[in-house]
Amino acid sequence: MGEIVFTGGSVFDGTGREPFPGEVVVRGDRIAAVRPGRAPAPEGATIVDCAGATVMPGLIEGHAHLTFPSAVGHLEPGFNPPVDVSFFGRPPTADEHLALAERNARILLDAGFTSAYSAGSLTPGNVEVQLRDRIAAGETPGPRLRAASFERDNNPVRHGAENTTPTGVARFIAEQAALGFDSVKLLLSNDDVFVPGGSMQTQYTAEQAAAAGAAAREADVWLNCHAQNPESIKLAVRNGFRSVYHCSYADEEALDLLEEHRDELFAAPAVGIMWANVHEAGEFGIDRAMAERMGSVAQLEAQTALYPEMRRRGIRVLPGGDYGFPQNPIGRNARDLQLFVDLFGYTPAEALVAATKWGGEVMGMADELGVLAPGYLADLLVVQGDPARDVALLQDSSNLNVIMQSGRFHKLADEG
Repeated sequence: MGEIVFTGGSVFDGTGREPFPGEVVVRGDRIAAVRPGRAPAPEGATIVDCAGATVMPGLIEGHAHLTFPSAVGHLEPGFNPPVDVSFFGRPPTADEHLALAERNARILLDAGFTSAYSAGSLTPGNVEVQLRDRIAAGETPGPRLRAASFERDNNPVRHGAENTTPTGVARFIAEQAALGFDSVKLLLSNDDVFVPGGSMQTQYTAEQAAAAGAAAREADVWLNCHAQNPESIKLAVRNGFRSVYHCSYADEEALDLLEEHRDELFAAPAVGIMWANVHEAGEFGIDRAMAERMGSVAQLEAQTALYPEMRRRGIRVLPGGDYGFPQNPIGRNARDLQLFVDLFGYTPAEALVAATKWGGEVMGMADELGVLAPGYLADLLVVQGDPARDVALLQDSSNLNVIMQSGRFHKLADEG
């Protein structure tokens, strides 16, 4: 196929610049040109009419769990802690889990997410590594993926005392790197879902976190963490963690550290699951009293107060809401952008930048992903209407006229 010209609509390039009437030209797997106005199409070019629509970068999920079992149209009520954890009594085989993850990857791509940064695998093993590699090889459709290890606490009863020493933690990082993961996930804090008051329990010492940081640098992998309380957030920042999840109870010192290192790290609140637990999970056994017991009410209130300040300080906050539970299934991920607007005070355009430009940065591909610019990968959407004014448009897949990944059409509305 020769050049593909997206013309007749608006262009939102992902930088935060106002949308403008223009064209995007794709050649091979890259963007060849982004230009205002309209130019004569070269002979043999494929023309995509974008009248009434906006061309924008593909969305990037910043807190993905593609090995979690629930997706739109495929709800798994047995994966809903603490109400129901029966899923773990009938765990899938490795092959079954890979098939489930491939299904979820296709659903997420269908929702307009052309890349995803994993926030952790559900189980030990290398299912996410296989998924990443199969997507990259074109063997299964899905978002370009950065794969992450399973989420490890530091419980000596579960892992053995020797494995929870600084040396044991460093060994774990090296083992996960050897399995091929791009990042390793540690539960620096516990969570109220698992134990009352868990969010305020720090599960790693300063020495253990430092050992993790040194081992990650040695193995050339990134570190991600679940960190709710101030001490766990500070441990993450001081030891070079790339993505710090939740941060619900950050104090002033933690905020200052996050701001000081804002060019080196990312935060992701996972507000989608909190919102779902508090407002939408009744049919899955989570009423208001259960949501309070799980800490969801307090966390949602804390995040609603905290994240406008993080926005003000210029900390890169990524959409991605722990999708994969029955009340919050994969495929609904674009809702996070509306929650950023409604709860955190982001403008629609700022939410889009967080889901595109900053997504390219967390993927480690800032020079070729997340922005519409010459030389960048041709990951783009054509969205009916103007999502830079109304991000809710992205929640309805029928508004996605085109989904393109690396210059290939995953969806072209005229072709069904």
